[in-house]
Amino acid sequence: MNKSGVAYLLTETYSQNQYGVYERVVSKKKVFVKVASVTGQEWFDGGRNGLNPQFRFTMFSHDYRDENILEYEDKQYTIYRTYYKTVDEIELYTELRKGNENPATTSSSAITVGDLGE
Repeated sequence: MNKSGVAYLLTETYSQNQYGVYERVVSKKKVFVKVASVTGQEWFDGGRNGLNPQFRFTMFSHDYRDENILEYEDKQYTIYRTYYKTVDEIELYTELRKGNENPATTSSSAITVGDLGE
């Protein structure tokens, strides 16, 4: 499978509310990606190490800021490995963990969405 699409890199921070309680705040950054399946060897090696490898996302490297979560087609994937193909291109290797299948069920108090160029 090789296709292009839009994904979101998620950043989690915590902010104190008016009552002094810290709440989770999730920020989303829109990025353009090429999507490919992981190789059989990546899947096998990942499985031996307790991972569940799913996809390899290739994107513009300067948009990536060490985020841990990537949202694609209404699913949240954990980024477990990165690989710089070139100065301008990075591959993000992801896995789908239990509980990340539906991001609408995650508890977050605020979400901000930014587009490229903002």
